[in-house]
Formats: sequence, C-alpha cells, structure tokens
Amino acid sequence: MASRLVTLAPRLIALIVIWLLAAASWTLAAGGPQTPQPSTPAAGEPTTPEVLVVPDVRRQAYVFSKGILQDAGFAWRVEGPVGGYAGNTVLSQVPAAGVRVVDNGAPTVVLRLKRSGEYDERGVPENRSSYKGTAVVLLSNWQAAQEEEAAATTETQSVATTTTSAPPAASPVPEQGEESVAYRKPDFVVEGAPREPADEMPLPQRARALEKRAAALAKPSRRFVNYWLYQHSWLVTGARFGWQGGDDALQTLIQVDRSLYVRFGFGVRSERVARRTLAYVESRKS
Repeated sequence: MASRLVTLAPRLIALIVIWLLAAASWTLAAGGPQTPQPSTPAAGEPTTPEVLVVPDVRRQAYVFSKGILQDAGFAWRVEGPVGGYAGNTVLSQVPAAGVRVVDNGAPTVVLRLKRSGEYDERGVPENRSSYKGTAVVLLSNWQAAQEEEAAATTETQSVATTTTSAPPAASPVPEQGEESVAYRKPDFVVEGAPREPADEMPLPQRARALEKRAAALAKPSRRFVNYWLYQHSWLVTGARFGWQGGDDALQTLIQVDRSLYVRFGFGVRSERVARRTLAYVESRKS
C-alpha cells in the first residue's frame, strides 16, 4: 500500500498544481484588470475630526503656559512688544480659551505677554515653540467647509460628469482647404479617448495655476470650491485619457488637496481620487 502511494504522489501533486493554476486564471479573468491601489494618508480623513479644546493660559507665567499648551497638543507663538521671557505673564491669547479646533498636528496659539514686575528679562526670549505649529482650523469652520464642499459638489455634478465623460471633444475631420487641428502626443493611448488639443492649456500648467490660486486663498469661498472641483475633475480625467504630463499634474494636484485639508479641513476625499489616478497613470506609462 505504501509503495502504491509513493507511485501516485507525483500525479496527485501535478493535479493539485494544475487545479490551482486554473482557479487563479479564472479568478483573474472574472475580476478583470485591477487598478493599483496607492498608499493613502494614515487612517485617512475621519468623518468627524479629532478635536482639541484651547486651554486658558491668561494670567499664567509664560514659563508655565508653554507647558500647558504643549500638554494640550498646541504650539504657540509670541507677538507684540513684550518678548517671551520666562517670568512674563500671558496677557491675551488667540484663539480664546474653550474654543474647539481641529487636531491637524499642533494648532498654533498666539500669545501677547505682559512684562513681569518681579523678574528681569535676561538672555534671549523664546518667542515660539521648539516644534513646528499648524494653522488653527476652528471646528465650526471645518463643519461649514464640509457642508459647502458637499453643496458645491451637488451644484457642479453635471459639469463634472460632462468633463469626466469627455473633456473637450476632438474636432471633426476638417474639410478640404481647412487647417488641420494639432494635437499633443499622449503619454499612453486609451482606446476611444479624445486626443488633447495643442491649443489647450497643458495639464501640468493647469495644475500649477490651481496650486497658485489655492496658495493665495485666505478663506475658502463657494466660488473657489466650484473652481477647484471643476479643475480637479478636468485634471483627473485628462490624465486617465493619457494626456501629456498627467503624472506631473496629478502630483501637483495631490499637494493642493493635502494643503487644503491641512489649512481648511477638506479635500482628502479628492486627494484619494488623485492618488488612485496617479497609480493608474504610472502603471500605464511603465
């Protein structure tokens, strides 16, 4: 019996290998081509962000207020004529005590100090935290921005859908005597996708224009959100069509989305879309 099993073993192993290969082939055929999944920011954007409450450091000695702020998750910066010497007292703070802000790293509290009547100011003042602070995003502003983004998405859905399905359609074949339309050479060819007209703004340049406008933004408006969503859709769609410089444009777009999230608390969902598209584009170009 044992000798018979030894004789049959190679055949059984061969049958198992063939079955596994067939099952794997069927699974790949059924699933179709898969778009590579890019890495996303750790844990992504929460539905409700982590919240910090600004502590009250007024009337505290500066040397103590620094520790209170650090323990609460904040950075700080001293402004005004009185420097950050240990014995000086905190006169005022912005944001005010009790304000709820988004935990986006280390929100920076701005302090104004009152000169101490008991201790001399000696040495070099420490006017800011030793670690880098982030911009303060009020929880109320974050919530308003989320509502604004959702409303703007609804309003521009038809525009974005049109752009996604076919940003500017290729011009018809010119009749005899007409000047031919020039097109840019694509990074890769997608069957059925329109070609990129040479007189259209290149994708990397369009992304840089969006980056410049976003960098100059003090507060997000509905007009900017509409502009950002439209440009975002254009860039993502053009890159998927294989239009020239799509990967460079998407890298800039990801930085724009990340900056909007850090500064104003929205944009991470769009960043995920841009990252997935970049992975797809890079896989097609390789």
